[in-house]
Amino acid sequence: MTGTPVAVRPGLRERKKARTRASIREHALRLFRERGYEATTVDQIADAADVSPSTFFRYFPTKEDVVLQDEFDPLAFDAFERQPAHLSPVAAFRAAASEAFATLSQEELAWLNEKTELMLTVPELRARTMDEYGRTIDQIAAALARRTGRDPAEFNVRALAGAIVGVIMAATMPWNEWAEDSAANEMHHRIDAALAQLEAGLPL
Repeated sequence: MTGTPVAVRPGLRERKKARTRASIREHALRLFRERGYEATTVDQIADAADVSPSTFFRYFPTKEDVVLQDEFDPLAFDAFERQPAHLSPVAAFRAAASEAFATLSQEELAWLNEKTELMLTVPELRARTMDEYGRTIDQIAAALARRTGRDPAEFNVRALAGAIVGVIMAATMPWNEWAEDSAANEMHHRIDAALAQLEAGLPL
């Protein structure tokens, strides 16, 4: 007899780690809002979260990683793997992004919005964001390769991965043009529209 799989609840250790991670991030964002990103130190974040600096670094290798790391990309990649085989790679990625956005709570959407604003307006973070986009291209190429049975290093696979990242960057990086509409819902609409344009062959 089969039935709907039962979700396994994380163990106590995993739940405590998740709470500590969330607390560090929550206090970091509060301090960034109050003092500015550059003026906030790791020691101040650790003190506010009631953890030691060494504990902070166990969760986040650098201050930048408090902003850059999140749960959205893993959600989107997991959703991509589940998309029906008949969908084109771009259509599957577009559907996966929409599914990932739909799973986020209002608090998580607000966090994503703050994270994006920091990434696109703080010079120190903008530089790291470019590195992260490079790693995202590698991850998308690997996911596309699994879906299509191709080599992730193949030129066409990497070109498509780069195109996906490129249209998302183009849609989200002119932050000042759409920030007042903010809500991560607007971010989702812009990303979806960019992927739809790519899916249609980038017509003008």
